[in-house]
Amino acid sequence: MTDESTQAPKPPLPDHLSIDPRSPHHVPAVFEHDIGVRFNDKDRLDVEEYCVSEGWIKVPAGRALDRKGKPLLIKLKGRVEVYYR
Repeated sequence: MTDESTQAPKPPLPDHLSIDPRSPHHVPAVFEHDIGVRFNDKDRLDVEEYCVSEGWIKVPAGRALDRKGKPLLIKLKGRVEVYYR
């Protein structure tokens, strides 16, 4: 068992976050902890990027890849909630 008082404090979750390290919205300190994204009252595990204030997430569009080999992303609009698990 781990004592939460010995763990590093969790940074506040940003309004806009991306998992791509090249993005200006990538915050490495947040990814040291397990985060969850709830989109329209459904937990999503495939979110690549989100923005809470604008109400959208980006998820892969099936198996399609762009010319650089990265998955093609589609933007879904709705209610976004983020939290630490």
